[in-house]
Amino acid sequence: MAVRARPRLEVRRMRPDDLEEVMVIERAAFRHPWSTELFRRELDHDWSTILVAIEPLTSAAFGRLSERIVGFLIYWLVHDEVHVLNVACAPEQRRKGIARLLMQETEKRAHQANAALMTLEVRRSNLAALELYRQFDFRAVGIRPNYYADEGEDAIVMVKELKR
Repeated sequence: MAVRARPRLEVRRMRPDDLEEVMVIERAAFRHPWSTELFRRELDHDWSTILVAIEPLTSAAFGRLSERIVGFLIYWLVHDEVHVLNVACAPEQRRKGIARLLMQETEKRAHQANAALMTLEVRRSNLAALELYRQFDFRAVGIRPNYYADEGEDAIVMVKELKR
């Protein structure tokens, strides 16, 4: 059965039935992945949003539509600040603009919520993520020493002021 991808990606909020697919990406993307229970709790918090990037698929044999999750982003909206906690893409889907699409949607939602600031922490060694965040005009404002305690790696704290 041939399956071909339609080129357009969609972004929507994660649903509980997406959890298994999201966890596959989480485990592939991080040496110390979040637990399934932690994702469940994030789905229940009023201030937390998990966005998923969806690749619509069409089965050529049956003309049936389906979809697969190719990335996700978790953020918190607290008062007038959006804090990005986690961004990940399926390893085979990296460098295809998925993280960029998720960041664009997050920033759009931040503006809609009248947020004044976006913040995040990123591993000092994650050069691809640092470059992405700089393209979105985030700037480094500090270091959290030993933030990633399992490896002893520092985090770079980045912020972006939003125009209201």
